[in-house]
Amino acid sequence: MDESALFRGFLNQKLGEFGFEVVTAVNGLDGSAKLRRETPDLLIMDYYLTRMSAADLLRKKAEDPNTSAIPVIMASSKIERDQLVQVAKLGVRKIFNKPIRIDTLIKTISELLGVALSIDTTPCMIEAHFNDEILFVEIAQGLNTEKIELLKYKIVELMELYEAKSPRVLIIMSSIDVGEEDSIKLGSLLSNILDHTNARTNQVKILTNSDYMREFVGDRSDYAGIEVTDSLEQAMDGLLGKKADAFMDKESNTVGQEFFQASAPKKDGEETIDIKFQDDRSSGFDLNTLGKAVTVAIVDDDFVIRELVKAVLTDTNFSIREYENGKQFVDDPEAGTMDLVFLDLMMPEMDGFQVMTEMKRQGKNVPIIVLSALSQRETVVKAFKNGVTSYIIKPLDPVLVLTKAKEILKANF
Repeated sequence: MDESALFRGFLNQKLGEFGFEVVTAVNGLDGSAKLRRETPDLLIMDYYLTRMSAADLLRKKAEDPNTSAIPVIMASSKIERDQLVQVAKLGVRKIFNKPIRIDTLIKTISELLGVALSIDTTPCMIEAHFNDEILFVEIAQGLNTEKIELLKYKIVELMELYEAKSPRVLIIMSSIDVGEEDSIKLGSLLSNILDHTNARTNQVKILTNSDYMREFVGDRSDYAGIEVTDSLEQAMDGLLGKKADAFMDKESNTVGQEFFQASAPKKDGEETIDIKFQDDRSSGFDLNTLGKAVTVAIVDDDFVIRELVKAVLTDTNFSIREYENGKQFVDDPEAGTMDLVFLDLMMPEMDGFQVMTEMKRQGKNVPIIVLSALSQRETVVKAFKNGVTSYIIKPLDPVLVLTKAKEILKANF
């Protein structure tokens, strides 16, 4: 029971793949009637329903001996504590916040019904967002069948929220090694993106250093027009139809339009589809195994940012060194021995770009994650040209900080 057609359609397809017979309801009244008629083995419902509230529906369910024992999983974008207490007394076994993590939902269904269910657990991170009418899809670590399927629904949701008709698409494949064994997943990935964005192939760019990806796209006529490149600047120029210099004011040294962060949607509404798994933070590479063998530098004049990064890494036992500006960092004789550097771009005495220039001059090559409120295209391009490994937009997302640290340290240890 859910009033979102997208969410109903997603669960209908996913649970149908497991062999379940699925009945959907569009509101509380519809759901109450179908609950009595179908007497299902499990009820999955949203808290916010029209034509009959969730509480009233659950009371009627509890009063009917044919339905009272049916376990209930509830989903809600927001629910108050007193509402939680109320529904907990009415047979709700599990409550999820929307957007729901599909792996935890499947695990809960498996436990409640006593049925063995399995999903693809290949390590994979997929992010999708719109900015300046460009759909950015970032894929890292690997290809996961479940997340590729989720991406389809995520794109449909984003297209509606941003009122996009035929957007340009930039697919960024970082920290990922694909081969012939991934051909089915790659085909599904590109088909989902093309079919659900309505983008023409010449509006799609893939940023990757994978030779196989270039070969895979080049060998298929239905992907003719998709450009595969290892140059961020070339990919962005191709999408915008303009050269990088067109967005730079050389006199003021300021940059133009913002990219790499989500812009505000054009329609009211909340996102309900999540491409993350609950275990993404802990799955795969375990940072705790490295302990004090890792030295991390945080170079930022903002005390709050330094504390946030430290808090993200608090369970790792890493050796963490803080620097209030770029000059402090480059003057440290051990700067070139760091395993990972979080670097702000805008700092007094010596900014992030000057730090990178000086490190290059001294022949010190260290992995750098830029932390910056400057999300504009030229800033990002310039940072990557200076050897930056990754770029995170402020305000910082702790999960993203940890994910990027994992990607880099996993590759180096």
